[in-house]
Amino acid sequence: MRAIQIAELDGPRAAKLVEIDEPAADENSVLVEVHAAGVAFPDALQSRGLYQYKPEMPYTPSAEVAGVVRSAPDGAHVRPGDRVAGLTMLCGAMAEVVALQPERVFPLPDSVSFEAGAGILFNDLTVQFALRERGRLAQGETVLVHGAAGGIGTSTLRLAPAFGAGRTIAVVSTEDKADVARAAGATDVVLADGFKDAVKELTGGRGVDIVVDPVGGDRFTDSLRSLAPGGRLLVVGFTGGDIPTVKVNRLLLNNVDAVGVGWGAWTMTHPGYLQQQWAELEPLLAAGTVAAPEPVVYPLERAAEAIASLEDRSARGKVVVAIR
Repeated sequence: MRAIQIAELDGPRAAKLVEIDEPAADENSVLVEVHAAGVAFPDALQSRGLYQYKPEMPYTPSAEVAGVVRSAPDGAHVRPGDRVAGLTMLCGAMAEVVALQPERVFPLPDSVSFEAGAGILFNDLTVQFALRERGRLAQGETVLVHGAAGGIGTSTLRLAPAFGAGRTIAVVSTEDKADVARAAGATDVVLADGFKDAVKELTGGRGVDIVVDPVGGDRFTDSLRSLAPGGRLLVVGFTGGDIPTVKVNRLLLNNVDAVGVGWGAWTMTHPGYLQQQWAELEPLLAAGTVAAPEPVVYPLERAAEAIASLEDRSARGKVVVAIR
């Protein structure tokens, strides 16, 4: 079968299209014929050996798939022919066939394309975990999101209103990214340069209830300053490159929280949590209450470019590679 492999840790451009053996069917795995695979920031980090999980070389990147079930164990919740999305956790998805653990396979609504389905799981489940579990989002609260034109950013803008947010403020680095944030549903859009003052004006000096931050870097302190009393800053990642530090007196004086959002680690210690998340998200997607993502789609032959777009931050929204 065709697959993408990385044999050297030279960055995204090391990704090559190769022929490898298909995985064998067994009684414990769901075999999926992959139509599309998602691309996420960890894929770029892994290609340079910078991610905490380091797969054995050579490896196939990506952790998200959407496709059709070829075979499934007896008693599984999916059957051959079913449209599904799935997680490999944390590589192996950019191939024509993958073997998945049944608990990491999710029925995909007919209204959601394979390309959109491959772009749902990492971002939407992370954001759902961030807002629901870690952020304690309450009805009517205001959510600010950094990197709002990226995958986590657009996911936050799509999901937050469905989970009760009354207002979403998107922070972007350029004017062209502002259009992406507005298309994803942002109530307001501000530029990263001077965002603290802009947010203060937009909220009448009160601040926001939640900041979703997948960027990190030098925005962190101003994000804390942008919180309303009782606000929560959700630490999702560090696509900006630098890992910030916090002076904890700021938390004490302003009664705010800095909260870690490690969705992957949480799923490893909470059996059944992924299925619990999908049980909430899938009906929203099926009914159109939450719009499916509209990813940027690359052909399999250009997978290296797709991964590179996450590293150089040129990506707009979710990035997906078409496998078939």
